[in-house]
Amino acid sequence: MTSETDILVKSDLVNQIADQFEDIPVKHISFAVNTIVELMSTALISGNRIEIRGFGSFSLNYYPPRKAHNPKTGKVVATIGKYRAHFKPGKGLKARIMTQHRAETTS
Repeated sequence: MTSETDILVKSDLVNQIADQFEDIPVKHISFAVNTIVELMSTALISGNRIEIRGFGSFSLNYYPPRKAHNPKTGKVVATIGKYRAHFKPGKGLKARIMTQHRAETTS
């Protein structure tokens, strides 16, 4: 990934892992990545928090119902409460990001 517009998708992740582990078939790596994503999704759906030390944590945040304005009509509408997935970067990831971006801005 070279610029802010680049996006790393799951297939890119699988290919990068396959490049590092040439003796493992890509279909096995793909299965492993899909399994990890599915297990993480299931954990979040169940209300569990996921912690990956040095990377960050995933959790659900609840947003209660509230009153909002429809900008077209100006009417007040009631929204329903909802859960959203939340990612909080860990100290190690924060430090690596800051180090990288400091180096880019000073060069």
